[in-house]
Amino acid sequence: MSEGRKGSTVQGEGACDGRPLHGNTRKTGARWTVPLGNQSARYSPGFWSLVATQFQGAFNDNALKFLVIYLVVEMRLPARERDWLVLVVGALFALPFILFSMTGGFLADRFSKRSVTIGTKWMELGFMLFALVALARGNLELEATAVFLLSSQAAIFGPSKYGLLPELLPEKDLSWGNGVVELGTFLAAISATVASGFLAFYFRGHQEQSGIALLGCTLLGLAASFGISRVPAANPARQFNRHPLGDLGEQIHTIRSDRVLCWAVVGNLYLWFLAALLQFTIVIYGHDILRIDERHISYLQAAVAIGIGLGSLATGYLSDAKIEYGLIPVGAVGMTVFGFLSASHGISLERAAAYLGLLGFSGGFYAVPLNALIQHRPDPARKGGVIAAANLISFVGVFAAAGAYFALAEGLRLRADEIFFAGACMTLAATFYAVVFLPDSMSRLVLWVLTHSIYSIRVEGRDNIPERGGALFLVNKLTLLEAIFLSAATDRPIRFVADRTRFTRIAPPIRRALRVTHLPENDKAEFLRAVSAAFSSGEVLCLGGEAASVLLEDLAERERLEECLRETRSRIVLVSVEDAKSGPLQSEDGHLHLATPRLHSRVTLRFRAPPAPSENLAFAEALSLLKAAPA
Repeated sequence: MSEGRKGSTVQGEGACDGRPLHGNTRKTGARWTVPLGNQSARYSPGFWSLVATQFQGAFNDNALKFLVIYLVVEMRLPARERDWLVLVVGALFALPFILFSMTGGFLADRFSKRSVTIGTKWMELGFMLFALVALARGNLELEATAVFLLSSQAAIFGPSKYGLLPELLPEKDLSWGNGVVELGTFLAAISATVASGFLAFYFRGHQEQSGIALLGCTLLGLAASFGISRVPAANPARQFNRHPLGDLGEQIHTIRSDRVLCWAVVGNLYLWFLAALLQFTIVIYGHDILRIDERHISYLQAAVAIGIGLGSLATGYLSDAKIEYGLIPVGAVGMTVFGFLSASHGISLERAAAYLGLLGFSGGFYAVPLNALIQHRPDPARKGGVIAAANLISFVGVFAAAGAYFALAEGLRLRADEIFFAGACMTLAATFYAVVFLPDSMSRLVLWVLTHSIYSIRVEGRDNIPERGGALFLVNKLTLLEAIFLSAATDRPIRFVADRTRFTRIAPPIRRALRVTHLPENDKAEFLRAVSAAFSSGEVLCLGGEAASVLLEDLAERERLEECLRETRSRIVLVSVEDAKSGPLQSEDGHLHLATPRLHSRVTLRFRAPPAPSENLAFAEALSLLKAAPA
């Protein structure tokens, strides 16, 4: 166990409630040690070893691909033949992710993801030796084959890479971890695009030197992979499906059954499509429009990668220890605006680099929440398969980008800058899709802006919020303002059960966005049946104020509520909201209005687990909390 971390041990592969373990685990003899108190998770050597391994892999993949593309451009072929060969290399890079992602998903579920990662690094070593021979012989067919082989290794590694993140980090650090990994990935892409331009230029006629350099990088990545924390296999009993399309259909059915997950996969598909289309276009744009050499073209590619990396890191920090998909519309709008600006006619190299960098920065806001959602929402036992399917679908987008570029460039005879404009139009449509098909993203954005402008939220005890499964929040007071703060503090959707007098003037759109319902005055038995169904489906319910007091003080109804909690294995979380009344807004009657001229206020939310596993003791404490709350 890493230094400074406390832990507890549990037998077997699941916790005492029968659910699979989450978070960082380590085997000790026949036991798995589960760290508690995740403050040091960000400093885990195992996590940073994964970052280093991913950095090296992304560097080699991109460096070899762009090196071969630059070698094609140097051949001084007719434009049509040159463009066709560039697209072939791009397609060979994308095709393995379609062919082998499901195999990688099976391996990620069936075996320890660490073991799979180390195995793929040994594969990479063999493939880089092949690439060294191809570069030494100067044979374009062998070089393109090497691109395909190295990409095949990356396709198998992908599900284990993304599946390791939620096993090495708690949910509260997942957006941050994705930001770090994405920053590392795109820093690797920056280094690779710049390095490949210099390798093509300085080792012209002696490309075996490039192969030796990339082989050395592979050895470093192999060494780093041994430092990744040991984790158990998620589903050791999983059987290999001999029909990969059948397995893909099963995973797609799983994805479609979760609306948010399905939306995230489709959004990720478009993001990869746009990124690949930009990569193809930038090479030709620099050569034909800006009239610059390979080294300067690599600067444009680096600008996009720097932007995505910095945007990803910023998103990880701005997510406030949760998966904040309210930032997705911000990214979509930014990609649209800077996509149109990049299509401006007659701009300089410097301005083109600035626009592309800002486009990439916006892309980071789009990418990080999507990746975190894809990693977090699937059941842990099926996570590898779902991530593999999402990987495959995203690289269908990469593969389609090659065809789209050829159709735009050859079919419609568009110049590279006009293809930028077409890409911006497609992004505008994708932004509309994001707003219409996931309206929660807009409500999350409004909550994020509110709690990062006139209010700031301090959350204590975030680890007491269960990552999945049913939960009952009992809050000391519940007005519209408290409901807003609670919704903003966690990425889990909450259904609020409130007293009618506190929400008499709430607008219907706000009621629907916050999922506010009222405690029925007469038929509480039907209400408790609905509560049980909500817990069974893994929802979070929040009871507060007088509504909670009325329900909990009735012994018979309280016993039925206890039974619902036991049957669904749902947890109770005691919540207190402090200093809400000291801010500029008030909402005692369900209507927000200005109360004080103050421009900023800090609100503290405390989440506490009950002192004992008994629901009766928890309810007793909750009643004391409710009675002590100010009117």
